[in-house]
Amino acid sequence: MQRLFGIETEYGIVVEGLGANDWINESIALVRSHAGPSVGGWNYRGEDPRRDMRGFTVHQLSTNPDDAQFDAPGAPTMSREEERSDRILGNGARFYNDHGHPEYATPECRSVRDLIAHDKAGERIAFQAAERRSQQRGVPVTLYKNNTDFHGASYGTHEGYLMERAVPTDALIQTLLPFLATRQIYAGAGKSGVETDSAGVPRDIFQLSQRADFLTVEASVDTLHNRPLVNTRDEPHAAARKYRRLHVICGDANMSEYATALKVGTTALVLSLLESGLTAPIKLASPVQAAKQISRDITLKQTVERVGAPPLTAIDIQRIYLAEAQKRFAGKDNDTDWMLTEWAWVLDALEKDPLSLTEHLDWVAKYGLLNPFREEEGLSWTDPHIQSLDLAYHNVDTEQGLYYGLDQSGAMRRLVTDGRIEAATSCPPADTRAFIRGMFVERFGSSVRSIGWNGIAFRHKGEDVLFDMNTLVEENVRVLNDELANAESLDEFVALIRRPAEAG
Repeated sequence: MQRLFGIETEYGIVVEGLGANDWINESIALVRSHAGPSVGGWNYRGEDPRRDMRGFTVHQLSTNPDDAQFDAPGAPTMSREEERSDRILGNGARFYNDHGHPEYATPECRSVRDLIAHDKAGERIAFQAAERRSQQRGVPVTLYKNNTDFHGASYGTHEGYLMERAVPTDALIQTLLPFLATRQIYAGAGKSGVETDSAGVPRDIFQLSQRADFLTVEASVDTLHNRPLVNTRDEPHAAARKYRRLHVICGDANMSEYATALKVGTTALVLSLLESGLTAPIKLASPVQAAKQISRDITLKQTVERVGAPPLTAIDIQRIYLAEAQKRFAGKDNDTDWMLTEWAWVLDALEKDPLSLTEHLDWVAKYGLLNPFREEEGLSWTDPHIQSLDLAYHNVDTEQGLYYGLDQSGAMRRLVTDGRIEAATSCPPADTRAFIRGMFVERFGSSVRSIGWNGIAFRHKGEDVLFDMNTLVEENVRVLNDELANAESLDEFVALIRRPAEAG
């Protein structure tokens, strides 16, 4: 479990009276409404979304033709800096516009509970910016932490995991395909209806996942169109010869803390299995089709075809990965044992009665809210009233969102306190390099020229300085964090970061 990971969430935005081609400007304005400590200027050093981990760089990424609706006719072309309107925050996070969606990227975290706190802190930060924008406009600005607008557009919740580059690329892809196709049984956010055109597929159903409809290929570097089950983008944000960063785009946006913990924790364990030498334990005949089939069966009885072996259910497939993790990692540390215990428990509960997990999983909680109303009113799952309630589950306004209604009544399993979430809105994790980024924003922001995940560029005594943080990804970075926290001036900070090089 000891690896860096983070979550990037694109929020859906709705403003009364505005259409799709207004969203980019409105999202920019919302991001700029952030009132807490921040600096602008993102450093794109080392970032190339076209670079594929399989050893090549694509000429260009696929684009969704439907995205043209977000471009206002005749609008002047903005620079990347203007359009992104980046805000690097005092908690080490990044808040920016991503083509019409306010996006919050958590700081790098090393524990699942830290990540949950920072993911939830992102909801509060984005909501507070929306509230300020609402006051400026005089009309409500509403944010949804979900993955579809129910009009054919899907926006992402991406996960990032630092891992060893020594794992062979093909082994990584082939091992992840069955796992990612099936983890939606506990990580899915739930969805009303089938959104994409699929001949012969009933549309009047409730699904486990919001993203499954939009997956089209097994592996690809693309994220906006022709979306893959395994994304092969190669942007390590660390020492490239030693590490790669797995960029997962197929997952849902979770409101449930417990679902987030399982989503991230089980994936981290599978990466540890790969690093310990595991190769793909099974091979699905069609992983993308399997993901869709599994999403569309809330009984979890659906089996999916394997190559050269009898079909299995999603629970069966997850048990294969769990058994390997138990065999190799049981007793390693408390966090690992907790995750192994919860993984086993949730699979047992899903096999016995999926709908018993209303306190734990988003898709079950949402189904429990929507289905009684739907049956009483005689509505279909594709009825606009039902889909409006579906959206309301993801409203990040704690006074309006249906999830938060459940939470406030004590009906959802919590893993972190409100106090810990509130602290995460301003305090970075103490045991990752995000601490340095956040400290720089808070104390030396006027000197910043740009900040990225793996470095800080700033001015010091008339000199341009680049503090390269590519190597600061191990747990012992806490020692450096403690030293830098005691720097009383930028002079002392510079002396500390230059000391190792001068000593060598």
